[in-house]
Amino acid sequence: MKTVNQKRMKKIAFVGALALSAFFWSCEKNEDIVANTYKLDETKSVAEWKGHLRTGYFNEGAITVQSENLTVQDGKVSGGVFTIPVSSIVNYNLPTDSVKHLLVHHLQSADFFNMAVHPNITYTITNVTSYSGTSSGSVSGANYLVNGDLTMLGKTNAVSFPAKIELNGNELKAEGTLKVDRTKWGITYASDPTLPDANFIQPDIDIHLKLIGSKK
Repeated sequence: MKTVNQKRMKKIAFVGALALSAFFWSCEKNEDIVANTYKLDETKSVAEWKGHLRTGYFNEGAITVQSENLTVQDGKVSGGVFTIPVSSIVNYNLPTDSVKHLLVHHLQSADFFNMAVHPNITYTITNVTSYSGTSSGSVSGANYLVNGDLTMLGKTNAVSFPAKIELNGNELKAEGTLKVDRTKWGITYASDPTLPDANFIQPDIDIHLKLIGSKK
């Protein structure tokens, strides 16, 4: 017959085993939710832009997008901040370098992005949710809705857009399209609706994000 002490020892051993099992299970769960950090390749990550006159004429170009702290948790982007240096604006469509420089310098002036006072535009991701919609103008295959805060000229407004986000090993790719109403951030140059069509610049800027990054 088992003694009282033997029964007590078996009970202690059983409880200890349960505790140890719970400990390792907890470690495994925590391992699963550890966030990884990704860095964008700034030579390949851009926001292509397009601005329109009311006549339909447009100028287009790109601006660099940087980030060293995009977080990926449980296989999904969960946060991060994009920095967009105003100094990196380029124009694609104008015929000569001198005309391109004139436009770029005007965009960097106080009439638009005021680079001297506000050298960077920032976008802070607040959350990313699954997306299965088909909103007009969204990229093909968009699988996530990115929600965040866009800061320009010291003002911040919420901006959301559908995006196609792919994680393949250590590589991250993201693509999305959106419209930004510049007047919400106080960029009102040539936005008076009484202006002639050839002088009126539409408030909305078309943006096409193309981002490539890798795990740090």
